[in-house]
Amino acid sequence: MFESLTTKLDSIFSQLRGRGKLSESNIKDAMREIRLALLEADVNFQVVKDFVERVREQSMGQEVMRSLTPGQQVVKIVRDELGALMGGEHRPLSIATRPPTTILLMGLQGSGKTTAAAKLARTFKDTGHRPMLVAADVYRPAAIDQLRTLGASLDIPVYAQDDSQDVAGICAQARETARSGNHNILIIDTAGRLQINDELMQELRDVKTVAPPHHSLLVVDAMTGQEAVKVAQAFDEEVGIDATILTKLDGDARGGAALSIRAVVGKPIQYIGVGEKLDALEPFHPDRMASRILGMGDVLSLIEKAEQTIDEETAAELEQKLRKASFTLEDFQDQLKQIKKLGSLDSIISMIPGLKKANLPSVDDSELKRVEAIISSMTLEERRNHLIINGSRRKRIARGSGTEVGDVNRLIKQFTQTQKMMKSMMGGQKKGKGKGKGRGKFANLPIPRF
Repeated sequence: MFESLTTKLDSIFSQLRGRGKLSESNIKDAMREIRLALLEADVNFQVVKDFVERVREQSMGQEVMRSLTPGQQVVKIVRDELGALMGGEHRPLSIATRPPTTILLMGLQGSGKTTAAAKLARTFKDTGHRPMLVAADVYRPAAIDQLRTLGASLDIPVYAQDDSQDVAGICAQARETARSGNHNILIIDTAGRLQINDELMQELRDVKTVAPPHHSLLVVDAMTGQEAVKVAQAFDEEVGIDATILTKLDGDARGGAALSIRAVVGKPIQYIGVGEKLDALEPFHPDRMASRILGMGDVLSLIEKAEQTIDEETAAELEQKLRKASFTLEDFQDQLKQIKKLGSLDSIISMIPGLKKANLPSVDDSELKRVEAIISSMTLEERRNHLIINGSRRKRIARGSGTEVGDVNRLIKQFTQTQKMMKSMMGGQKKGKGKGKGRGKFANLPIPRF
């Protein structure tokens, strides 16, 4: 996400950092380039105009012009203003004192409401809540079945009435069912339309009347750019929204919706969808996203994700193996599974400061899948002792994994090099050169390059 904007801003700021002092002309040129970069990212024109003017005014201040690092000062101003533009600090959804906390999801057809409902339910369940889903989309074919399937995969109940099209009545009854069933979170998946119309809006108003939501969230497709902003404006004017969920942000290279929607509509982005899997929903932190856009990473989000997804016992066992220099291909296979829980490699790299600019060898998720296939085609004995893998075994492994013998050879060679590197690193730690204790379980995860 934001790849194009990040690249252009980095180029602009590199020029500013290279100057010992900044003149009004330097600032003016930089602001022009920033304005063009934001417009090309499909950010709302008025939002761009106001943003650039605020940055320009602050950048022309005496403390910036006379500082020892004026370029860095401008970067900080842009980062702070980007964070403010997208809403400042993230505020979690409040939980009602009298359950259930009712969350109404709205949006046009195809925005990803049903999947977002399941992702949101999983998020609440993972934090100790007892969610229930409501299938209130009674028009789209198989919508109820889709939500039931998603709910079953998460072991989360779904309230539905197959023989009724009384959406308001379904929601009212669902709230009573949730209350009696001790479910403290109720997530309502409503119907969408191909376009905004009176029928859709009236149905939502009826639902709000009989089952007043604590939070009305609009689900919009980030890849539609400024159209998403227009949809948010229309829904807010017609029925009122409290916040938005931006789906498919991982596929949005420009980011215009994310940078415009808060400023134009006046409602925050609450969550972002960053993948198809049911764990690919993240709280939206404007300040952290601003740092990611500027290539500064987002270590806090990465640590939080690691804390939630990486098994502490497994990480501790791995550390012991590393210290004993007994790390095997079987261990590496386990670590691949742990890393995959954190998301795509691109999303991980974008959260680590400086890694985007490090010109590392290109490794995408398909390459990791190929590595995993190769290791899975090995016998247990081969995974635990790669030295026994001779020529005939390599041919068998290549056939079994659908790869070439050269791929198998490359994996084993690079794994051997990684093993030696880890042994050397652990040897240094034993001598007291940078002990790894106290760094958190994420720090124990090796990510060898294959």
